[in-house]
Amino acid sequence: MESEREIIDLQPGNPNPRRSQPINLNHYATKKSMAESMLDVALFMSNATRLKAVLEQGPASHYYTALVTLISVSLLLQVVIGILLVVIARLNLNEVGNQGQLNQLNNTATSLVAITVVINVFITAFGVHKTGSLAARTSRNPL
Repeated sequence: MESEREIIDLQPGNPNPRRSQPINLNHYATKKSMAESMLDVALFMSNATRLKAVLEQGPASHYYTALVTLISVSLLLQVVIGILLVVIARLNLNEVGNQGQLNQLNNTATSLVAITVVINVFITAFGVHKTGSLAARTSRNPL
């Protein structure tokens, strides 16, 4: 029986001399999770900015309650996704005992990302209008 820590060659017989070593699936999965985490942070910052703009407009603005609710749910889901991605990145994919759990965690994270995308589509559809000095400048000087 082969070792549990074996590195799997996804491209056997690859004639490329630069690719003499096979892909380490654990490193690949970790890099993928970290890239996804960085995108999650960017979306988190964007939603925090949107929430600030909605709160500055106050309850008198259109869709105030809906936007605050959607943005808050999106932020909460992004925190959960971030935690899941950290857990996924820390577990070793090459250990057979972790593979089932990692698959389940990855499916959960992917489902939550899909839900977050749908929520953010609605947030964008409801829209957040500009406020403050930027809104005043753009309304007086439409270029």
